[in-house]
Amino acid sequence: MADTALKANTASRDSKAPAVNSLSAVILGIALVGLLAAPFMVYPIFLMKMLCFALFASAFNLLLGYTGILSFGHAAFFGGAAYITAHTVKVWGVTPELGLVLGVLAAAALGLVIGYLAIRRQGIYSTMITLALAQMFFFFCLQASFTHGEDGLQGVPRGYLFGIIDLNQPMTMYYFVLAVFVLGVFVIWRIINSPFGMILKSVRENENRAISLGYSVNRYKLAAFV
Repeated sequence: MADTALKANTASRDSKAPAVNSLSAVILGIALVGLLAAPFMVYPIFLMKMLCFALFASAFNLLLGYTGILSFGHAAFFGGAAYITAHTVKVWGVTPELGLVLGVLAAAALGLVIGYLAIRRQGIYSTMITLALAQMFFFFCLQASFTHGEDGLQGVPRGYLFGIIDLNQPMTMYYFVLAVFVLGVFVIWRIINSPFGMILKSVRENENRAISLGYSVNRYKLAAFV
């Protein structure tokens, strides 16, 4: 009797899965079409900022929502990447794609440092460490000469992506930002639905059990930070 009920429930879930997947595909398709058409109706600069912060929120959700770690240091990664990219493009004269790579590497290095220190503690203590380090980074950027303090870096050239795509055109820049956003969200989605993502969820639900199963919890936490 129990086996019959279990098989019935499994069959019911399996039958619903295609419908759910189809609905998700339709919603994603509508959202993508809306984003493609959005710059013709809304100011592109505003949309680009919205996409940047949406990607930032998605990355933050990977750490908090799926790993269970509250970090107040994510803005440091966001700002650090922006400063390094802008500085290398404007002052060093590197190409936009190289500047973006350097910015990502700088943010990853910063995440490695903050994450390494934060995971040494748990709960509120870990959170306060990220807050303290983020404030230290904030005051450093405020005082450093290359950031120009509260004025920030002005007149950063957009240049040509791969020497071909003119990023000075607002519409071209918007679609480039949209492509980066879609790629970033897809990568995060793949992480969540991978074996690595399942381990992150297990750390969130029961860290001690994950440790007892032989997982190096701190290593997975650090990877989530980076």
